[in-house]
Amino acid sequence: MNNFKYFKHTKDNKIRYLKHSQKNRPYLVFLHGFMSDLEGKKPKIFLKFAKKNKLGFLALEYSGHGKSSGKFVNGNISKWSNETKILIKKIVKKNDIIIIGSSMGAWISLIQFKFFTKQIKGFLGIGSAPEFIENLMWKKFSKKMKTELTKNGILNLKHGKYTYPITTQLVKDGRKNRILHKSINLKLPVTMVHGQKDESVPVMYSKKILKIFKKAKKKLVIVKNGDHSLSSPQWLKLLERELMLMIN
Repeated sequence: MNNFKYFKHTKDNKIRYLKHSQKNRPYLVFLHGFMSDLEGKKPKIFLKFAKKNKLGFLALEYSGHGKSSGKFVNGNISKWSNETKILIKKIVKKNDIIIIGSSMGAWISLIQFKFFTKQIKGFLGIGSAPEFIENLMWKKFSKKMKTELTKNGILNLKHGKYTYPITTQLVKDGRKNRILHKSINLKLPVTMVHGQKDESVPVMYSKKILKIFKKAKKKLVIVKNGDHSLSSPQWLKLLERELMLMIN
């Protein structure tokens, strides 16, 4: 993809983003997951979908992710959510939004509702992971791991073939961004798609998101044999179908 641009957020902070402009049309806003980037299949698929359906498109790499500047260990939910808000205001402006959140991106999507209440017209969650830092990391850490994190300020957490540097400030900030106890009283389509065999985030977290939407047209799609990323061709087509239902 050669549509990448950089936004100078601060003197030392450049955020890489991908956009497709479409005047007076809704925008798809795609938010990726924890330690992910825009090199995967989903941004490409959603960009292509936007162009085909004459929609605008925006996706960004949070600081410390992909080719955006900054160190991952200095990031947190508040910082990444703020970068998202700034880019949406700059690129999408006053156009309507269909927000798509993958894993952690679904958590950041939920936070955007307080900034773009009147603009967000639909929400598609993929393997959604709201409040995962506390519930799927901290609470599952052994006493030894918690002690190491508290003492050193960082814990290198191994999960499969990946190592995640978890910091105390990330954990503390995550607690400030709890969202599942709140209600969102907007009438809009909300679809959660979750892999049946997601080994990173249980399906219950997609169900928790649906519960906070009191007036939405809600839908839960559990993908048989689906994993966390849902990036295989048949699952990407399923995501496109659900998105098409949302915009029609």
